[in-house]
Amino acid sequence: MILTSLKEFALTKSRNRQVTDVCVGLCYTAVLLDNGSAGLAYTFRHDIPPGCVCFYGGGSLAGRKAEEILQFVDSPDLLERTLGIATANALINEDINGFTAGDTLDIIMPGKDDVVGMVGYFGPLVPRLKKIVKELRIFEKVEGKGNIPDVYPEQEAFAFLPECSIAIITSTSLINQTMGKLIDASQDCKKVVLVGASTPLAEDVFRPFGVDLLSGVIVQDPRAVLRVVSESGGMINFKGYIKKVNCTMCT
Repeated sequence: MILTSLKEFALTKSRNRQVTDVCVGLCYTAVLLDNGSAGLAYTFRHDIPPGCVCFYGGGSLAGRKAEEILQFVDSPDLLERTLGIATANALINEDINGFTAGDTLDIIMPGKDDVVGMVGYFGPLVPRLKKIVKELRIFEKVEGKGNIPDVYPEQEAFAFLPECSIAIITSTSLINQTMGKLIDASQDCKKVVLVGASTPLAEDVFRPFGVDLLSGVIVQDPRAVLRVVSESGGMINFKGYIKKVNCTMCT
């Protein structure tokens, strides 16, 4: 339901826009539109089926109308969903009034009595949260995370989130279709926050599902971002090319 709502909302923003460039990188996927706006979505490269062709529509995306690519938003195919969500973000995440720059934690203001469930490992937030909250438990695919303390297998999040006062959920869960269940598990939390470069900054989409805050990015230098994506870069390489913002209209 969330993906369908996102698609319908993004279609209202399409305004006959065209896709001018697409880059599916190892870390992110980026879509550039004819008005110069760009959107990002995380690439689940390990979950894309192997083979010499990952996407049979390759070579046919640039020049198509954005509304055509938006049909991929709720596709059963992972890579198509990624492309659709990146296109939606290019349409939605524009540098307009209503967004607040700055640290997400300064907005949600966690305290010493809070139990925080974090779905997805957001490294910059972890040290500060550990100092100020009662408990922080992080849920992530543990492969590649080594022996980082407090990181639990992602499937355990559904059982723990009902015990939390704050849920911080990666927006990549929109791409892998787990967001709905994660939000349902967080329904008793006083704050539910969606975080990451894949976040569509669309309060009208997420407010009905009980989300309180959206924390995402606005691409300020689209060509530089597409270059980083094409060279397998990620968030650390986007510095200076994006602006991190919070959609406080959801609170």
